Amino acid sequence: MSELTNIISVTLREKRDVALAVTCGFSAGLAGVALLASSGYLISQAALSAQMVTLVVLGACLKLFGLAAAISRYGERLFSHRATFTMLSHLRSSFFDKLAPLAPRVFQQYRSGDLLSRIVGDVESLQNFLLRVLYPPVVLLLVFTSTIFFTSFFSLSIALVLLAGMLLTVFIIPGFAAWRKKKSGSAVRESRAMLSSEAAEFLYGFRDLKIYRQAEAKERRLGRFAEAYEEENRKEALRNTRNQSVNSLAAMLTVLAVLALGAYFVTTGELEGLYLAMLVMISLALFENIAPMAVFPSHSEESRKAAVRLESITSAPVPDTGTGTLQPGQHELAADHLSYTYPEEERPALKEVSLRIAPGTKTAIVGPSGSGKSTLLYALLGILPPDSGAVTIDGRPLGSIDSESLWRRMNVVLQDNHFFYGTIRSNLLIADGEATDAELEEALGRVRLGAFPLSHSVEEKGGNLSGGEKQRLAIARAWLRGGSLWLLDEPVSSVDAATARAIYAELFQKWTDDTFVIISHDLSGLEGMDQIIVMDGGRVVETGSYAELMHAKGYFYGLKEIEKSVFA
Repeated sequence: MSELTNIISVTLREKRDVALAVTCGFSAGLAGVALLASSGYLISQAALSAQMVTLVVLGACLKLFGLAAAISRYGERLFSHRATFTMLSHLRSSFFDKLAPLAPRVFQQYRSGDLLSRIVGDVESLQNFLLRVLYPPVVLLLVFTSTIFFTSFFSLSIALVLLAGMLLTVFIIPGFAAWRKKKSGSAVRESRAMLSSEAAEFLYGFRDLKIYRQAEAKERRLGRFAEAYEEENRKEALRNTRNQSVNSLAAMLTVLAVLALGAYFVTTGELEGLYLAMLVMISLALFENIAPMAVFPSHSEESRKAAVRLESITSAPVPDTGTGTLQPGQHELAADHLSYTYPEEERPALKEVSLRIAPGTKTAIVGPSGSGKSTLLYALLGILPPDSGAVTIDGRPLGSIDSESLWRRMNVVLQDNHFFYGTIRSNLLIADGEATDAELEEALGRVRLGAFPLSHSVEEKGGNLSGGEKQRLAIARAWLRGGSLWLLDEPVSSVDAATARAIYAELFQKWTDDTFVIISHDLSGLEGMDQIIVMDGGRVVETGSYAELMHAKGYFYGLKEIEKSVFA
């Protein structure tokens, strides 16, 4: 149960509702037992005694116990469900608070469908923790203990039989089922995660699957995962039914034992016959409450596994976030012996990278695909924590600066930029919520998207925009930010050369004092850059201005010669 410590603490935040749910459940259980006990006693009195007063009193008690059972059961449902919904709200909030600092690194470790399955499915699974795992055993123990204590006044032997039945149906059978469940693992959850992952991949890649005529094969594969998930659900339901049947059989055998033992004691004179029906009805009512224990093993193990899966996402170390602030103005960015290797990979993406980007300068980071340019940018942004080395801004470690303060001074355009379902206006207002339509239209004009009205619809992930339009819209969004440190990763790779040069000219002319770091595989148009950093194999192989690198006739010069030969 150590895996559920956090879930228990979140649940017990609503200790008032949990306590009320337990109290009402206990009252409902006792009222149900008292209702059937008084019914049995009433039957015996009606058959063996003609005392009208006793019969009238017992009839009134039946009505009272029935009303008490109904009200208590309603209260139990009300308070337990309210506590559950509040617990889920707290759990989602606390999980998001832990998850947010880890994004977007978490997407490098989990497939999006699996991540969605954990965030939605596993959190939803925990709604059964309070209702099916935490408080039912507590209520059962209170009801059983009270009833067995009451029964001992009439027959200690029958009370011991009820105690044996309680141990069997509340502890032994559910415990054995829980042990088997834990040993066999959670195939339902695993199959659900695989189905979610495959479904997400199928939807995201449907267009490419159609182009390469693989959609039908992928659909059949998805169908097999769906069938496997349904089959595991069927097996799970069968196991729950079997557990319920075994538990019910044990309960019925206990009731029969109470009847047989009670009848024997009546014949020997150890028990007054007037109480036999009452004791049998007590045992029947008592074991009506054990139904939740039949599904307890399944929900207990499911809750434990869900908690483990959620914890596995948020257990990664959270990057240090300092309290320092960045003041407006120009900023110096530097890296010192930076190294980084992606999880589960042997080849380092960065090897001892050192660089300095002076305030107010324009720096280009170039190199072949896979040379580590984008990884370096993510490290400079603080998204990827380096294995060794450090990133500093204005001479201060990146981790010592408040992330909000840091991002407020940055204008970032990545290779893959997200666009939300809505309009051009709503996607631009993300950068500056107070911008006027005139300012939004100016930003669009600067990136050569002036023909687009602000009301133009944008589909999910910008599905109705071309690659070049998405890149220019991302630059327009950065234009509105107002930061002084620009970090651009292949910002115009999908834009024609003339438009790309015009956009760069707009940026450099408008923001003459800002610091620009541009990652590009395109070696043209670099003559105006103050510094060019050349990377290969995760290392910095050359640094200098365009003229210096061409004069040195080193790695960069060789790349330019190859470019000339290709496009000659």
